[in-house]
Amino acid sequence: MLRNIVKEFGSMAHKVTIYDLAKRLKVSPATVSRSLNDHPSISKKTKDKVNAVARSSGYRTNKFAANLSKQKSNTIGVIVPKLSSHFMSTVISGIEQVVNTMGYNLIISQSLESAEKEVLNAKTLYDSGVDALMVSLANETENYGHLTAFIDRKIPLLFFDRVFDIPNCPTLLIDNEVAGYEATEHLIQQGCRNILHITGGLRRNVYSQRFEGYKRALKTHGILFDFANLVEVNLELDVVPDVMARIRSSIPQIDGLFVANDSVAVHCIKELKNAGYQVPGDIKVIGFNNDPVSEVVSPNLSTIDYPGHQMGILAGQSIMAHLEGTLNLESANKITLRHQLIIRESTQIMD
Repeated sequence: MLRNIVKEFGSMAHKVTIYDLAKRLKVSPATVSRSLNDHPSISKKTKDKVNAVARSSGYRTNKFAANLSKQKSNTIGVIVPKLSSHFMSTVISGIEQVVNTMGYNLIISQSLESAEKEVLNAKTLYDSGVDALMVSLANETENYGHLTAFIDRKIPLLFFDRVFDIPNCPTLLIDNEVAGYEATEHLIQQGCRNILHITGGLRRNVYSQRFEGYKRALKTHGILFDFANLVEVNLELDVVPDVMARIRSSIPQIDGLFVANDSVAVHCIKELKNAGYQVPGDIKVIGFNNDPVSEVVSPNLSTIDYPGHQMGILAGQSIMAHLEGTLNLESANKITLRHQLIIRESTQIMD
């Protein structure tokens, strides 16, 4: 099913006009226009036929357009893995802050980590006539076939956080490999030698790069990487019991825990304490993102600060500058934001 959706959507690269539809249907352009706009002078049978051909041809209906001749909607599409993520909500807040000031609105959708839902979201946003699209990829997504219509039609496409490396499509992210290295090295500097790494799906750049940083830090400090210390999960809270089982069964004892997001790291701290472990005495724990929850848990969680709001502002500014003609996004390539290691009580006894 997913393959068929992508195939249908990928065929929309040509900008289909009402004149193309009229030629195919052998009716006048006026009839096509009136049918698409549900004009009462057109029969239901004709409307249904015109709309069916319009959908199959990839015609971009644009109910939101302020300028129908240019098919400009003053809307920006955003696809994120999960709206419930604090990081993603801060990114969206930053984007919205910028685009609303410029008179644009956001249409926000979530893939829920499903490739199929991401494809459908992209098609819906395409059909809605968005002027640009920003995407953070679902964990399941393996290719960008569903985005080629945007690329071929030169509708601005920007990736953030979870990205594809596609020519002429800029990306916004941090240096996840360096961040992973710094998080792991900090644990090593605090005396850890058997560090468990809890990560999301390694097909996504953010997690694979953090993992590479983790391995590089081990190698730099003369510690052999053990595949038993890699736990690839969905980074939902239901993975914590399995993490605890891994910790209990490990020989030698796990003395460091590097978790690729803060929410799972915080719940690991809670379960470690319930099981009688001392944090940071027995096990030191570091997370990722600097979510507010990292400062609520006791002990406070060491983490990597990922500037989501700043990323959103920069993404919004980049898209707006392109649409206003003051920046060519195709020349922007990769934009890397600064991250920061935040040291708190979960990895170091604080004075």
